Amino acid sequence: MARLLLFNKPFGVLSQFTDRGSPTVRSTLSDFITVKGVYPAGRLDRDSEGLLLLCDDGRLQARIADPRFKMPKTYLVQVEGDPQEQELEPLRRGVRLNDGMTLPADVARIDAPELWPRNPPIRQRKLIPDSWLKITIREGRNRQVRRMTAAVGLPTLRLVRWSIGDWSVAGIEQGQFEEVAVPGKATGGPSGR
Repeated sequence: MARLLLFNKPFGVLSQFTDRGSPTVRSTLSDFITVKGVYPAGRLDRDSEGLLLLCDDGRLQARIADPRFKMPKTYLVQVEGDPQEQELEPLRRGVRLNDGMTLPADVARIDAPELWPRNPPIRQRKLIPDSWLKITIREGRNRQVRRMTAAVGLPTLRLVRWSIGDWSVAGIEQGQFEEVAVPGKATGGPSGR
């Protein structure tokens, strides 16, 4: 049976086990993950938080990370501004980025979620409101959600990946991981917890 870890990656941690060639010491997965033989299935930027999947099965890893499978990834996104429904429509239709059009995203305004505190906290501006969005995408371009929100005039302040497929970071403390069973070998989609 394949091993699959659901890791709640903190802000500032690299999605890799080593940090070669950096003049500064940066936190990596090896500071949190003690399980041998697992590797990230995809990436999560250093300045993003939340769910990172790690597994020991190459086929499962490819199925999770490869954009061809269009596995949904849901993010909780704090943006600068107070967008109205019509301002969110471009995200729902697809946004033109410098590397082409994105696929349509599922987007909804949400109340501020109850999350762990971010260290360091985001900057608060007295005269500029902020809002929370729930955004689900089915592709995985570099810094895609941040670039999409910026393209529609809503810069991202905080980005938390909440789920990938049926797997979620709900109930997992920041900096902790949970191992889940994956029946069979990467032949089907995620089975959840």
